[in-house]
Amino acid sequence: MPEFDDGRLDDADVLAAADGLLRPLAEAGARVRREASLAADALAGLTDESRPRAVIAIGPEARLLRALLEPVCPVPFLAWPSLGLPGWVGPLDLVVVLGGTGQHAGSAVAEALRRGSRLLVVAPEGSTLARQSASRAATLLPVSASSDPFPVALTALAALHAFGLGPAVSAEGVADAFDAVARACGHGRDLAENPAKRLALELADAEPFIWGGSVLAARASRRIAEAVRTASGRVALAADAGELLPLLAATPPRDPFADPFADPADAGAPLRPTLVVVDDDLGDAETAEQRAALEQNAEAVDVRVSRVEQVSGEPLERYATVLATGLFAAAYLQIGLARDERR
Repeated sequence: MPEFDDGRLDDADVLAAADGLLRPLAEAGARVRREASLAADALAGLTDESRPRAVIAIGPEARLLRALLEPVCPVPFLAWPSLGLPGWVGPLDLVVVLGGTGQHAGSAVAEALRRGSRLLVVAPEGSTLARQSASRAATLLPVSASSDPFPVALTALAALHAFGLGPAVSAEGVADAFDAVARACGHGRDLAENPAKRLALELADAEPFIWGGSVLAARASRRIAEAVRTASGRVALAADAGELLPLLAATPPRDPFADPFADPADAGAPLRPTLVVVDDDLGDAETAEQRAALEQNAEAVDVRVSRVEQVSGEPLERYATVLATGLFAAAYLQIGLARDERR
């Protein structure tokens, strides 16, 4: 198992070599503004739309749309993970396809058109998906060919607001939130004042248990866990309190006589967990009880508790903040472990 070198996080040469890993994170705000500009004309044309019977969203961030809209959408909202569409979908329904390529997205578009459904497609102009969806029943919301699915979801949210199906979302506010994280977590800030570098250090010798209490925080925790797994090649678990509490209870207390400088891999010992609490302060009383139980159980077995928090701003701005902080931390973990920074 590679050893984490915290000196790499403040080494100018190492950080310059990792530019391809860090720059896309720093440019997240700029991507949000660019995609909002590209889709502005198409969004302005969404007027006098009748309310659908139901909304079916398909694509990489369909679950994010559901997390935001399910509590407030005046019609049923479904994030559909399978090929094609549910059998009941018809002319009264709205199908939203969030970019993507291949059989999944194309099959959904073809099914929606065949059944006469209203169709919203968020995809680059001239793309295969845009050509497949060309119809009077379809509206194309153009985006760039970026691999980042978040601005695509933000464009779809703006369209659903225009349809009267969800709250207004400020692309500029979300972009500002990403920019604030880029400033706070940028490579130029040293470990002492950089929250993402500190989190990377806390995860350097750990198996992360990541918990988010609210619906959006839980979504962010899953995205962060995916990034940590990719960055480190280790297990990183995002789960609810009911799944994490037994794992914490089964963790043996730390041995006070253990050599803190020994390599756990050499000793054949598993990595100890670290509990990462992702908090956007949008949970309820039950969420607060779950957080307290997790932190108390972690303290009982001497498991470190790390926190990624944002307790002000609009819900999607808070989501962007905790997500971006976690993604920066995963990138610094990868740099500290000297894994290929070009990935």
